[in-house]
Amino acid sequence: MDKKVKLSFWQMWNLSFGFFGVQIAYALQSANISRIFATLGADPHQLSFFWILPPLMGMIVQPLIGKWSDRTWCRLGRRKPYLLAGAIVAVLVMVLLPNAGSLRLNTAYVLLGLNSAMWFGLFSLIFLDTSINVAMQPFKMMVGDMVGEEQKAQAYSIQSFLCNAGSLVGYLLPIFFTWIGIANEAPEGVVPDSVISSFYVGAAILIVCVLYTFFKVKEMPPKEYAEFHGIDTESLEREGGHRRINLFKLLVKAPRTFWTVGLVQFFCWAAFLYMWTYSNGTLAFNCWGGVTDTSSKAYQDAGNWVGVAFAVQAVGAVLWALVLPRFRKLGKAYVVSLLIGAAGFASLFFIHDKYLACAAYFLIGAAWAAMLALPFTLLTNALEGDSHMGSYLGLFNCTICLPQIIAAATGGFVLKLVGGNQGAMLLLAGIFLVAGAVCVKFIKINK
Repeated sequence: MDKKVKLSFWQMWNLSFGFFGVQIAYALQSANISRIFATLGADPHQLSFFWILPPLMGMIVQPLIGKWSDRTWCRLGRRKPYLLAGAIVAVLVMVLLPNAGSLRLNTAYVLLGLNSAMWFGLFSLIFLDTSINVAMQPFKMMVGDMVGEEQKAQAYSIQSFLCNAGSLVGYLLPIFFTWIGIANEAPEGVVPDSVISSFYVGAAILIVCVLYTFFKVKEMPPKEYAEFHGIDTESLEREGGHRRINLFKLLVKAPRTFWTVGLVQFFCWAAFLYMWTYSNGTLAFNCWGGVTDTSSKAYQDAGNWVGVAFAVQAVGAVLWALVLPRFRKLGKAYVVSLLIGAAGFASLFFIHDKYLACAAYFLIGAAWAAMLALPFTLLTNALEGDSHMGSYLGLFNCTICLPQIIAAATGGFVLKLVGGNQGAMLLLAGIFLVAGAVCVKFIKINK
């Protein structure tokens, strides 16, 4: 194929539209998991341990999805079968997870001090994040498969826009349902109806959006794919058919961009893990007069406001995504974005007004926009012509998951070091983003 066929805007839109629904599910999880488990009785020092599960499942699942989908050439497509399967499971689990408190059994506390409701929520979270990862990864891969180098930045920007738009909806659903009169309070240990309704509606939107992409997008057959990417057809069929792919050998052969961007990712995703874990406690304490009682109305109101703050962050990310293409150098765009986000995180330690807190989250949106668009643009361009792109994108997800696992595993210990001050954890997140900005200089970026 001498000249790669360019996709229209709407073709690229259709390619990523299902991501809108998937991100609603992810946003509901991100904004409400700490709130749900705190409501079920988790100690603040335990909260970070629950956050180990999502990245751990992503670290296991996404490389496997990449590896398996690289070898899948069937009537339904290459990536789409995994997209659909993940979405169906995610919908089922989203209906179950927020009902964990209602399924509480009158049993004694067991291993790790978790009651039966918390165990149910724990396993639901495992299945939810596994299914979200299965549904999410194919969207990144399909852009890599079907979009040429000249359009990749635009395609990932569209995906970033849909991602943040989905986040906006997911974050605002609980406060919207509270506003229309659905109860935001519940008996001790039970998740409020406003949160439960949000998960139900999010599940419905998820399946509709994924089905839209599933039926609108037609993936390339092997021969066309090989011509598009300049890969030998026989080699592609041999490697995509029955040959076993050794992920560890692929890591050894990974381009330098894989590792240097991964280093920046380490600091960025550790910072955002702290944001998702400690925002609820920080805002409740700083902006609601030192509230720590998770069964109080004030704590649940603060939980709703976390959704508003995260929505403001999503708006900031959407607007900053429009600014990013104006930078002449990707490296400079990366650094500036992370430093703006660092300022937002650091300021939350000092802010005691909920509206000013939203301004801080708006700044954090700049870092989020860069994290969604720039790493995958840099990596897929470095991998152009590689028949293992799906496997590499799956492995690259480990640079997202591993820092979250480490941050979650050590979060309780670090929280004790700062005297239990959850706001200090967000200050530390700002320091992480500064470190990430410094590490951008190690990335070799082609002109």
